[in-house]
Amino acid sequence: MAIIIPIDTPTLGDRSYLAHDGQVAIVIDPQRDIDRVLDLANDAGVSITHVFETHIHNDYVTGGYALAQATGAAYHVNAADEVSYERVPVGDGDLLDVSPQLRVRVIATPGHTYTHLSYALDALDDETGKLEPVGVFTGGSLLFGATGRPDLLGHEHTHDLVHHQYASAHRLADELPEHTHVLPTHGFGSFCSAGSTGDTTASTIGREKKANPALTQDEAGWVADTLAGLDAYPAYYAHMGAANSAGPQAADLSAPERADKSVLARRITEGEWVVDLRNRTAYAAGHVTGTLNFGVDGQFATYLGWLIPWGTPLTLLGDTPGQVAEAQRELVRIGIDHLEGAATGAPEDWTDSPLGSFECATFADLAQVRHHRRVTVLDVRRASEFTESHIDDAVNIPLHELLERLAEAPSGEVWVHCAGGYRASIAASVLAAHGHHVVAVDDSYGEQAAAAGLPLTSAA
Repeated sequence: MAIIIPIDTPTLGDRSYLAHDGQVAIVIDPQRDIDRVLDLANDAGVSITHVFETHIHNDYVTGGYALAQATGAAYHVNAADEVSYERVPVGDGDLLDVSPQLRVRVIATPGHTYTHLSYALDALDDETGKLEPVGVFTGGSLLFGATGRPDLLGHEHTHDLVHHQYASAHRLADELPEHTHVLPTHGFGSFCSAGSTGDTTASTIGREKKANPALTQDEAGWVADTLAGLDAYPAYYAHMGAANSAGPQAADLSAPERADKSVLARRITEGEWVVDLRNRTAYAAGHVTGTLNFGVDGQFATYLGWLIPWGTPLTLLGDTPGQVAEAQRELVRIGIDHLEGAATGAPEDWTDSPLGSFECATFADLAQVRHHRRVTVLDVRRASEFTESHIDDAVNIPLHELLERLAEAPSGEVWVHCAGGYRASIAASVLAAHGHHVVAVDDSYGEQAAAAGLPLTSAA
């Protein structure tokens, strides 16, 4: 029987997989920090002999090439992908014997990219003595209740890819038994998803045939709904394809140099990014003026990678060396390999100047304040979220557009909110660094905005 171990990277919304028979193992779509995979293989007492890529990834830098080099495993990448490294080229219909107990079948599933592959895993059935399908690694093809988005290669390709995606989902459903486990790479918060995957953590072909819109709707209706639901995706995606086609080396996770108060002050003055990794409550209570808050307790790499001008020098501030190391691990996954430095401790250790601060509040507080004085509400959710429902008279500047649209930021007292508080804190730190008077709403919009009596405009 095959043992399949998911390796979650929740801050990017992705999964990698290690599957083994007790002796040899395969790995699918590994992240850049391959030490996690090597530790799992070591704990299981298995040797990694095959590494597979479902596609040239758009949302992270792969660890596949480095893992293959470290283990001597065969590195399987679509023969049609233009890459600058040696790989074992594979294509539709190939059968790869991993061991007497495991076999992989390659299935072409274009849609997320033109050259996307899925890998069906067959395992030896003790009762029949035959290799039978147990799971299919679907990458960015068939997800839980959704599919991978078809627009990441550019608008000019979206029409063709969305139709390919529909056909690929149906091919998987038609060719694999209903008990086959669906094992996607995307769909756990990744912006590579088209449609909602909800909170589902496991599924089968049979379940998807009953619930996945790609398998329950007609093609025209599904295509129209999918295209209408596409929204912005992180700007750093533009750099991932080139990095992955070049064969990225293993990540360097050695500790960055220590930055003292004078160095931090100079870097802030010169316009470099100095990022405070602490949670948003601690940051709001006291921080070095001019720093930005991307808490490592949220989707840190996604949003930092989305906002930072690519190549900007970056210094990290954290409570502990462990917090800095965690952030560094997140950053190498998206190709930010070099840090100018780091400092740990408390804000008082990082500057001799007075600390900056701003108020945190709830939607109930906002409702009360609006009775007494005029304040501006800045909603930093994406445009689609704002269109669905928003506070009357709120200004919408999506977080990922804020740096480019700072001139449009309201003057006076600005109450900043998002869906849950994380994005609002990032936005508040950006505005505070540019001299705005901000209050960060640290609250659930869905659960509390209407309950607080705030007037809402809804698309429905």
